[in-house]
Amino acid sequence: MEYRYLGGSDLKISVLGLGTMTFGEQNTEAEAHAQLDLAVASGVNFIDTAEMYPVAPRAETVHRTESYIGTWLKHQQRDKLIVATKIAGPARGFTWIRGTPRINREHITSAIEGSLRRLQTDYVDLYQIHWPDRYVPMFGATSYDVTQERDSTPIAEQLQVLAEFVKAGKIRHIGLSNETPWGVSEFVRCAEQSGLPKIVSVQNAYHLLNRTFESGLAETCHHANVGLLAYSPLAFGWLTGKYINDPKAKGRITLFPGFGQRYSKSNVPPATTEYMRIAREAGLTPAKMALAFARTRWFTSSILLGATTLDQLKENLGSAEITLSAEVLEQIESIHKLYPNPAP
Repeated sequence: MEYRYLGGSDLKISVLGLGTMTFGEQNTEAEAHAQLDLAVASGVNFIDTAEMYPVAPRAETVHRTESYIGTWLKHQQRDKLIVATKIAGPARGFTWIRGTPRINREHITSAIEGSLRRLQTDYVDLYQIHWPDRYVPMFGATSYDVTQERDSTPIAEQLQVLAEFVKAGKIRHIGLSNETPWGVSEFVRCAEQSGLPKIVSVQNAYHLLNRTFESGLAETCHHANVGLLAYSPLAFGWLTGKYINDPKAKGRITLFPGFGQRYSKSNVPPATTEYMRIAREAGLTPAKMALAFARTRWFTSSILLGATTLDQLKENLGSAEITLSAEVLEQIESIHKLYPNPAP
């Protein structure tokens, strides 16, 4: 397993991290612990979760993922693991999270204390804002609509509150998720201007069907020394090829059709079919090729694996040693030009 420093931090994380949003919905507590054991035994030291998990989010299961991790984490050597979680933001209708979640002093305080309690730990290594407090287009939306702007907590104020938890030792580093180039730049500017902790990471979708990170965020993060944590590197299972072979295959797309709307666009199937062909001709599974591609981009700090079975997780972990040939990369680029970002 390769390890890379996360942005400008002292966190040296495995290039394959374990995403956990299935824990508590598609996976039982015992299954969650088995995944965690397998991942750590394979060299993974980075575990990512969120207060709103599992997915699909609902009041009956909210916080369950953190609790499942907590019952496992209390038996581990804590300083050998890097644990990340996230605070939910507004405007997604999750009224079962603090009434309606915000990123302000009251909500940050409640959220971090709740996460620490459920995770059964005194601190988290990386605390992330799951999506911005302000309006931004997300989860399949591609155009900024100025009429959707809303009141939001100033970024400097958000940083000030988070800084207090860093000083108290409850958070080691701060990160963002589902952010834009402007958002990353503004968090960095406010930190520098006020002497507050600088963000070290941004967790955004990145995979063969969505390479939008490359157009603006890659440059921003390079100059700001902010690392990418790539989520959904298999595009909700599309890049395994299973939905091409069987459109009704069991998985997140068929179990939670409303939650995977960004993958319902017309060019997803033909692009996926072409990537499957490239993988087959190269003697690789589609999943391993997709994971190797995301892992080896120059801006990637870690990619987050998500699985519902140990067999799936074993295959995904096996991608750690794969480096794609120049020929395969050229073929991938040709398909990307034909079908640019079919699932942004």
